[in-house]
Amino acid sequence: MEPSQSEMNILSNGKTHEGMSMPMKTLLEEDQNGTHTVRYEDPEAGLENEEFLPSADGKKQMRFTDFEGKTSFGMSVFNLGNAIMGSGILGLAYAMANTGVLLFLFLLTAVAALSCYSIHLLLKASGIVGIRAYEQLGYRAFGTPGKMAAGIAITLQNIGAMSSYLYIVKSELPLVIQAFLKADPNSDLWYLNGNYLVIMVSASIILPLALMKQLGYLGYTSGFSLSCMVFFLTAVIYKKFQIPCPFEEFSANSTAAHHSLNFSSPVHEYSNGLVHEDDDSHCSPRMITINSQTAYTVPILAFAFVCHPEVLPIYTELRNPTKKKMQKVSNISIFVMYSMYFLAALFGYLTFYGNVEPELLHTYSRIDPYDTLILCVRVAVLTAVTLTVPIVLFPVRRAIQQMIFPNKAFNWLRHIAIALVLLTFINMLVIFAPNILGIFGIIGATSAPCLIFIFPAVFYIRIVPKEDEPMSSVSKILALCFAALGVSFMVMSLSFIIIDWTTGAGLAAGGH
Repeated sequence: MEPSQSEMNILSNGKTHEGMSMPMKTLLEEDQNGTHTVRYEDPEAGLENEEFLPSADGKKQMRFTDFEGKTSFGMSVFNLGNAIMGSGILGLAYAMANTGVLLFLFLLTAVAALSCYSIHLLLKASGIVGIRAYEQLGYRAFGTPGKMAAGIAITLQNIGAMSSYLYIVKSELPLVIQAFLKADPNSDLWYLNGNYLVIMVSASIILPLALMKQLGYLGYTSGFSLSCMVFFLTAVIYKKFQIPCPFEEFSANSTAAHHSLNFSSPVHEYSNGLVHEDDDSHCSPRMITINSQTAYTVPILAFAFVCHPEVLPIYTELRNPTKKKMQKVSNISIFVMYSMYFLAALFGYLTFYGNVEPELLHTYSRIDPYDTLILCVRVAVLTAVTLTVPIVLFPVRRAIQQMIFPNKAFNWLRHIAIALVLLTFINMLVIFAPNILGIFGIIGATSAPCLIFIFPAVFYIRIVPKEDEPMSSVSKILALCFAALGVSFMVMSLSFIIIDWTTGAGLAAGGH
């Protein structure tokens, strides 16, 4: 299949500026499609800055986008952090209850380190061929099948994520409004109808933000979204010192409440394979816990830092972009999210111990469903989830344009139409087919390992020339092991989902 003109332009990467004093060694090579490609031996020195330099005829050439990257370092950190942060943070305390503090910390640290390494592979492959689009990296590595595989994986993964976010809005926002107004839950008031509310939120908040031409403009809303999650974390830490253990449920019969409290948690019954009947065991943390739910937490933690579809678009719009600078953006974003994840899980777990529910905020509602602070926290979480949707939509729109309109320049009508179609489709799924989220669970278990582990590794192996790094080199052996790890995660996640469907057991909290 002949490559399109735009794809050849991306692959060729342009000419160097005659006036550049910076040495840059280039090598003309031919890929498997017969396209002659300029490979840069020193991408860090020249390629990264060459994108926005004027060409020899004095005209500025835009290689990756039709605008010059103007997003600041801080805004890029906000955008990538918001892409990482998902509703899965609400289930991490439950995950810690089923793994123990030390095992949870080990798993979370390992996943954060693997995510940084995965982004390193993406950025290095991107720097060698001068491509800052996930789909085009796939094209450069495997031709059209590689581009389509990357584009389809991004589309399915992010549509699933947006569907889950809007489903949270649909189910949680009516309950929050009802609690604030103390309205009758059986009333037919329109503002307590989740279907109306999710359409209103999509049309009034998500759509205008999704119509922005540049992802960098969402840095302000991403910063506000992250501040909402900081408020959530602060409230979780504060409540740890306000709620006694064991806590008393919001019930007229406190005896019955305590009875259900002492025997409701499977963590107590099966922790480390032992039955614990001592009340003191309910209020003491466990360092390592192995039970029937432990295995379900591994895929959730493995996908806690999914942000890879957004990395290259954010890299494209970064001001004065270099590989080192973007890696620093990624490392800071992952470290901040890592810290928030661990603190939220730790203090949520230390508040309720084995009685924590898969959705942390629901556990607080068992104590007082009308607690003003917790209601405000739920509003903050809903706000953060809502403001994440436009960030996740951008890579989907870009993937669709790469797959269907690869030769087309930017067009506002097409830009708006794709956003409208996507949001309409997702709203219809959430309203008319909420059970489809189970299907997206399988899709996420397939596409997420591809985007996080498998694609970055195999793209790196294919794109980095063998004369620079042979297959026997340490770097490529590590990349190969990384891809194998992704395959194992995919098999593990699919196995747990199938077991969950067949037995009705499993972790209810969804990941990012």
